[in-house]
Amino acid sequence: MTHARGAALLLVMWLIALLAALVGGFAMSARVEYLQGRVLSRGLVAEQAARAGIEYALVRLADTDPRRRWLPDGRGYEWEFGEAQVQVQVIDENGKVDLNTAQLPLLSGLLRVLGTDPQEADRLAGAIVDWRDPDVLSQPAGGAEDGDYAAAELPYGAKDSAFETLAELQAVLGMTPPLYARLVPHLTVFSGRVMPDPAFASAEVLAAMGLDAEAIIAQRRRWDPASGQPPPVIEGGGSLVDASSGTYSIRSRARLRDGREALLRVVVRSGGTGMPGMAYLPLQWEEGTSLR
Repeated sequence: MTHARGAALLLVMWLIALLAALVGGFAMSARVEYLQGRVLSRGLVAEQAARAGIEYALVRLADTDPRRRWLPDGRGYEWEFGEAQVQVQVIDENGKVDLNTAQLPLLSGLLRVLGTDPQEADRLAGAIVDWRDPDVLSQPAGGAEDGDYAAAELPYGAKDSAFETLAELQAVLGMTPPLYARLVPHLTVFSGRVMPDPAFASAEVLAAMGLDAEAIIAQRRRWDPASGQPPPVIEGGGSLVDASSGTYSIRSRARLRDGREALLRVVVRSGGTGMPGMAYLPLQWEEGTSLR
């Protein structure tokens, strides 16, 4: 009888231990799910704050009062939305180098400004032009047509038509990931301009255009729209605060108090979407979240 009672006690103890383990497992699972849900919910809050930054930027860009209107020349703006601190940067696409219309000297100049060897810059600029032009003749300074791609053992040749996205540039013969990463902030396929607008261009683009980038950007920063004074001009009479095109690159970063961040990089065309209820047309959309 004593042995039977001892076995029963041992069995009960094992059952208690098993139940404790099961309860602990459920508790741990619930805790993990709670933490995952919190991360997802806080990430969603940050994402929506960054999205609000896009919406707010478009409102300020369209403000009829020049004292409140934001300028899309790359300067940063800060805004508080709920519990989030939002940093917004806007660049008019007219201030960028258009891959489909820029001529070889401008493309080569930008490549040189970004650190590419002059001879290689000329060849790469030629390859960009050869990618988009319909003929089969290489540029005098170099370039790349179908035979060059075949010699490089690539399964494709020059496209011989316009760039549809900036990502296509990665397929151009000689383009490398590091160079592409340096180039892409200064490029567009949406402006249709042969030369960028100095009112919105970055220092690198201004230098590629042969202009005094440091002086021009200092002029742009010194001008206060609230002063009532006309915007500064560069040599030749061009205004350094020009009329916006309505197509913008917007970078919106939202940071919550707990360190959760969300980042949106978009290209949008404001107004004139042709679709009821849409204030803008997204042309490019990238997003991400992080916890620091």
